[in-house]
Amino acid sequence: MIGYVTLGTNDLEKARTYYDGLLGELGAKRLMEMEENGFTLYGTDMASPSIALTEPWNGEQAQPGNGNMIALQMQERSQVDSLYKKGLELGGSDEGAPGVRGDEGPMAFYAAYFRDPEGNKLCAFRLGPA
Repeated sequence: MIGYVTLGTNDLEKARTYYDGLLGELGAKRLMEMEENGFTLYGTDMASPSIALTEPWNGEQAQPGNGNMIALQMQERSQVDSLYKKGLELGGSDEGAPGVRGDEGPMAFYAAYFRDPEGNKLCAFRLGPA
């Protein structure tokens, strides 16, 4: 249902460097770049959901949303741990270390929360037992 989500940036090159490293951990790469506004699309292929970066079209400062978050689904808990660690290593900030939120079991929610250098909130999660 979701084709792509867009994050605004005030420093396109810094954002591209961050997301090259972060999303590269998931096998994603730059799929499209538009020079006129810096729109940069990341994904594994054009048929799968993607994340885009861009300078705001209206010329105003980009600001992270209050209550907005991109949640990235992982297949293993170790991937949650790894993506969280990579996000912090690249200059992001902690919003909640990896761990189970709620109870262990068949529907356990294992997640980690962090923000990119511009304050956009991300979550890496794995649903299910260890």
